[in-house]
Amino acid sequence: MAHELAVWLFANQVGTLSFDAGRLNFRYRPDWLAESGSVALSCSLPLQAEPFEDQQCRPFFAGLLPEGNLRRLIARQYQVSSQNDFALLNAIGGECAGAITFLPIGNSLPAPDGARVEWLDEPELALLLNELPQRPMLAGRDGLRLSLAGAQDKLPVVFDGRRIGLTREGQPSTHILKPPIPAVEGSVLNEAFCLALANAMRLQAAEANIHPIGDHHVLLVARYDRQLDSNGQLSRLHQEDFCQALCVVPEMKYQNEGGPDLHACFDLLRRVVRPSAPQVLRFLDYVVFNVLIGNHDAHAKNFSLLYNGAIPVLAPLYDVLSTAVYPDLTLKMAMKLGGKYNFNEVQVRHWDQFAEEAGLSKAQARKRILNMARELPVAARRLQAAGPFAAQPLIAKIVEIIEQRAELTVRRLSASLVSGLRD
Repeated sequence: MAHELAVWLFANQVGTLSFDAGRLNFRYRPDWLAESGSVALSCSLPLQAEPFEDQQCRPFFAGLLPEGNLRRLIARQYQVSSQNDFALLNAIGGECAGAITFLPIGNSLPAPDGARVEWLDEPELALLLNELPQRPMLAGRDGLRLSLAGAQDKLPVVFDGRRIGLTREGQPSTHILKPPIPAVEGSVLNEAFCLALANAMRLQAAEANIHPIGDHHVLLVARYDRQLDSNGQLSRLHQEDFCQALCVVPEMKYQNEGGPDLHACFDLLRRVVRPSAPQVLRFLDYVVFNVLIGNHDAHAKNFSLLYNGAIPVLAPLYDVLSTAVYPDLTLKMAMKLGGKYNFNEVQVRHWDQFAEEAGLSKAQARKRILNMARELPVAARRLQAAGPFAAQPLIAKIVEIIEQRAELTVRRLSASLVSGLRD
């Protein structure tokens, strides 16, 4: 027997997701295809009357769900298989990344209403934090259907500058609450610093603030896929990550598992964004920034396209953490840089290969990389002296890593430029 869910984009029912004999199937509604302003859910799911079979549509829909142990715990809560994407979307697919909502056939999506927020006091928030590790996304809690991709505990919430609340009955969330990562010391401080540093470097990163809850500190990340409309109501913007856009399932997000490499990511931008040149340069800056701060977990699901109309742009930088500061975490980068996974092995020829993958001239790329490597340590030192980052040993270690990597990059690239001029 087939099962069906209505797929909503913004306030429109755009298609139907079906599940039959263990396989997904997606079809756009004819009336949506006939709309003059209709848009596709994904670069990998273009507007067409023909249905998309499991292999074509599963990467996009599975990419909306939590991963790893979070997924297994949620599945256990609902007594479904952790491999059953359809059952999980049916259970928690009310508030997802972007503008997607899943509803039973025949149900309508309520208009946003600020009254549909369950505001929590500090003791309730403290209990929620204690509950999250065993109940990701608060799965099974009455009236909540929340889903975010990734393997880290997080929760969509509403934050008005003072209070934190849970969204219900179609109300969009405004922030993502990220508690400390177990066994990763100072993860909240680390990510807050790295995102603030990216913004200090004018890289258009997500805005984030450290927020105290009892004896804990969490990171509140403002959702860039939410905005106030002309009526002052909170509305959703659509987005998709690079794996979804490239039709790659989330379990293959790392390059060494067969996932996207940097060439595929740059090629995607050149194909789908207009004008592409500024977006390509922004993405190059994202990659170089991640390399220099030691973020070895910058895989294709950590970059996204943001839609405010039919043509996407590169989304702000997010999920940025210096993993190199932790000796127990891998030194292997999620995507090769010029054929190398290990930063210490990256020579001038590998930066040049990276330039070729980006579709840029070697000279143009070298100049941009050198500028980043020279400016980043200065910005990091300046930020380290401010606010919550001052006198923090972890931040001092991150800044030291940045300085070492930047100095090595400047030395190698500068030497090659001098040699080139002599030749």
